[in-house]
Amino acid sequence: MRLGVNVDHIATIRETRGTDYPDPVEVAILAESAGADGITAHIRVDRRHINERDIRILREVVKTHLNVESSLDKEIQSFLLDVKPDWVCLVPEREEELTTEGGLNLNVVSKEIKLATKKLKDAGIMVTFFIESDPKMVEIASNLGACAIELNTGPWSENPSMKNYKKIEEAAQFGITRGLEVHAGHGLNLQNVGPIAGIEEISELNIGHAIISRALIVGIERAVSEMKEKDALW
Repeated sequence: MRLGVNVDHIATIRETRGTDYPDPVEVAILAESAGADGITAHIRVDRRHINERDIRILREVVKTHLNVESSLDKEIQSFLLDVKPDWVCLVPEREEELTTEGGLNLNVVSKEIKLATKKLKDAGIMVTFFIESDPKMVEIASNLGACAIELNTGPWSENPSMKNYKKIEEAAQFGITRGLEVHAGHGLNLQNVGPIAGIEEISELNIGHAIISRALIVGIERAVSEMKEKDALW
């Protein structure tokens, strides 16, 4: 299973003081050296952490793959078509939210999603939809041309019950039958990642806050390697 390390919160620390450090690019390089299989960054409409400069440099230096999370904002989509990261994960975005609050409602944004997906894929970019573990959303994602789905593990992280686990497992299994690559993420940490890492249909986990928080204590390289070891145990 691949581990994608989200470096947003390095930029969050930088932006609290308006300095040019700490640099998410530097942390991305260290994360890769520690075994990260990919780097993820979310460029938001308000540029509260990651900005265009970060994405452009990450595109140049990341040796694994670069996954950029983004809303359907036209300016950002145009920027991504220019930079061409390896992956773009389309996510919902609300200006006041502290973090992504849930998966895309594909019923509501299907036309916009379909158009954005086609443009990204035509540019050679792989496209993921961040969705809830709902077979209906998986089916729509497949019909709209997604290359992969990323299942929202937030409900599991908040309540690691068998019910929430089964929803993720069944959605992952259904995604495979629809020809989709299956990723997962949101709220995962060393305490709750194990069962999700054990779902064989999931090929990639994207984890940010827990790894960056742990890195403040033990350093980014150890924080990444600890998560990789935890994944490997399942």
